Amino acid sequence: MDYPSYKWKGLLIASIVLVSWGAAMFCSLSAGTASIPAALIPLLVLFNTFLYTGLFITAHDAMHGTVAPALPRMNAFIGRLSTTLYALFSFSMLLSKHREHHANPASDGDPDYHDGTHTGLFRWYVHFVFTYVTWKQLLGMAVLYNALKYLAGIPDHDILLFWVFPALLSTFQLFYFGTFLPHREPKEGYSEPHRAVSSGYGMLLSFLSCYHFGYHLEHHAYPRLPWWKLPTALPKRD
Repeated sequence: MDYPSYKWKGLLIASIVLVSWGAAMFCSLSAGTASIPAALIPLLVLFNTFLYTGLFITAHDAMHGTVAPALPRMNAFIGRLSTTLYALFSFSMLLSKHREHHANPASDGDPDYHDGTHTGLFRWYVHFVFTYVTWKQLLGMAVLYNALKYLAGIPDHDILLFWVFPALLSTFQLFYFGTFLPHREPKEGYSEPHRAVSSGYGMLLSFLSCYHFGYHLEHHAYPRLPWWKLPTALPKRD
């Protein structure tokens, strides 16, 4: 695939997402609920959730080499930084599993797929989460939580509202719009080879729901397209 039209744009967009996430975390945790109007707190939680999702989508694009296609080392660095900031995930582990997902979508060989029994939304979500979360990661997050509480002096409720809840909500957003809706089996059965469908949302809703990840058939057909170019892709159905 030819990259010249966006070989630097991907890095710029990734940088905007990373800086926005960092600024939102710093400002919301520094200000806290004591300084933020009550009516704005739910909106800020949702905004932080959206930025968390963008953080993971950035890591996902790095897995496909589309954050900085002209700079492979920078691309990998952005991927590792994004997964670390997201929740101390191993970029290498996520990359390996994501390759399995693309090689075997919606099948027994797909780590994102349900276990064949728990096909409903919430049981599939739990199965999905525990496929990726490790005890070392949870321990590391607990250390960070306590560092924010005891070293930075941030109250529990502020850490929960602006750091913990947005991260958890983001995992569900990513799962619902990026795995459950695109890969659940339709009544007429799967269409090979991608075993995925697209949401058909308008441009704005597609962006707000999950950074255009609802264009999922297009993503599987053209995995080297970054998230912000997916709406320009024509679905490849054969």
